Amino acid sequence: MSKNKIANMRRSKSDTSNMVQSCMFCLIAHGQDKKPEIIQKNNELVCFRDICPAAPHHYLVIPKQHICSCLSMHRGHINLVERMVEMGKAVLLDQGITDMKDIRLGFHQPPYISVNHLHLHVIAPASQISKSLGYKFIPGTTSFVTEGHLRIRLKDIPPSTQSFVGRCLQR
Repeated sequence: MSKNKIANMRRSKSDTSNMVQSCMFCLIAHGQDKKPEIIQKNNELVCFRDICPAAPHHYLVIPKQHICSCLSMHRGHINLVERMVEMGKAVLLDQGITDMKDIRLGFHQPPYISVNHLHLHVIAPASQISKSLGYKFIPGTTSFVTEGHLRIRLKDIPPSTQSFVGRCLQR
């Protein structure tokens, strides 16, 4: 077997080591579900369009590593949240959005999530969020936390702490 084949096998094995086979976002993040158009990706994050957009520009930024939700996180994840936000804003700029004051960035919290895999909603223009879906993206509610509030909350959570609600049930 060639050295390249062995290196590719090792790489593909390590690329999926933090993957949950039954998680649709893990499948997308690791290139095993080709349906969503990937807008941007790097070695840690993937961005694609939301299948039920609430505004003209509605994207999801997900980590390749399986993290259930923002309730599964601790202060060691603050930099991850910041990198997710950076990617989301970069995608908006690439898509021609220039008014960064008219955007909404945030996470749903359990039990208000449809996929148990951390995902940042990147929405623009926020002033054009659909009236029928707007209730899902109201900052400061129990269902939707902005990225800024999440970073503040995470500062007080040590890495060894994980709430029961934050754990994923894996099959």
